[in-house]
Amino acid sequence: MENSKSQALIIDSSRDSKVLQALSSGIRIRILELLQNQELNVTEIAKRLAIPQSTATTSILALEEAGLINSHSANGVKGGQKVCSARYKEFVISFSPPSLPVDHNLIEVEMPVGLFTSHNVSAPCGLCSRDGILGFLDVPGTFFSPDRVKAALVWFEKGYVEYKFPNNALYSEKRALKRLELSMEMSSEVPGTNKKWLSDISIWINEVEIGVWTSPGDFGDRRGKYTPPFWKLEGSQYGILTAWEVTAEGTFVDRQKVSTVNLEKLRIQDHHSIKVRIGVDESAAHMGGLNIFGRGFGDYDQDIIMRIYPDS
Repeated sequence: MENSKSQALIIDSSRDSKVLQALSSGIRIRILELLQNQELNVTEIAKRLAIPQSTATTSILALEEAGLINSHSANGVKGGQKVCSARYKEFVISFSPPSLPVDHNLIEVEMPVGLFTSHNVSAPCGLCSRDGILGFLDVPGTFFSPDRVKAALVWFEKGYVEYKFPNNALYSEKRALKRLELSMEMSSEVPGTNKKWLSDISIWINEVEIGVWTSPGDFGDRRGKYTPPFWKLEGSQYGILTAWEVTAEGTFVDRQKVSTVNLEKLRIQDHHSIKVRIGVDESAAHMGGLNIFGRGFGDYDQDIIMRIYPDS
């Protein structure tokens, strides 16, 4: 069984209402405290906390449904019994900002991380779905497999993967664009993880490099919020959600300007697709690899999102 003491859970206030509700009960909090360093069955929990067994049972059910405890069946003196343990030692609540007004001109496409159309990667590399490893580890040829479309985690040391997004803006009454955004969860890649392992990650759009973002590390200090249980804790667990924005003024990452490449240089309206290449260039100062997290892995349950904002 995994050692849950090293794990923390990040709670999104806008999406994790079931978790917040489970933590709103004093009894359920006491149960989690009791299970921090030991496994106990329902009868033992009720006895330790001096509460009715029916109360312990319903409280444990609520904690299970919220994903806060693990449980398994075991043989006891009087037959089968449910044995429980806490999954997390720490909880961090992340409060989302208020929703902004909807821009009805917005065009949004979410691209699965495994649906790349071309690639050139070097080992260590691999693909993983929410159910298991795809193909062979550290074999670049695996990236040609049709099963790559199932990938929820893509990693390699250097090289790139490239995606073709449909250019829906081309058919949006031929209007000019005012902004193009990309959002994706990424980290460096090193065997065994290292939170201080730098990597210069580049993004190209329509073969134009728009900028470089330096990932601070490869994170394995805790399990990613959506990372499946089968994935070993020694592997990359989560990344940083980066927001890329290209406007008439240049390119920005998390609101910080990284280059003078603007929308005009990308010639979006000249192409039926928008090619997005993500990679680590051989000339990078920090060639520290790349993990791209998709739905079912990491801290954010999303793939690669592109948003296009035509002029009104």
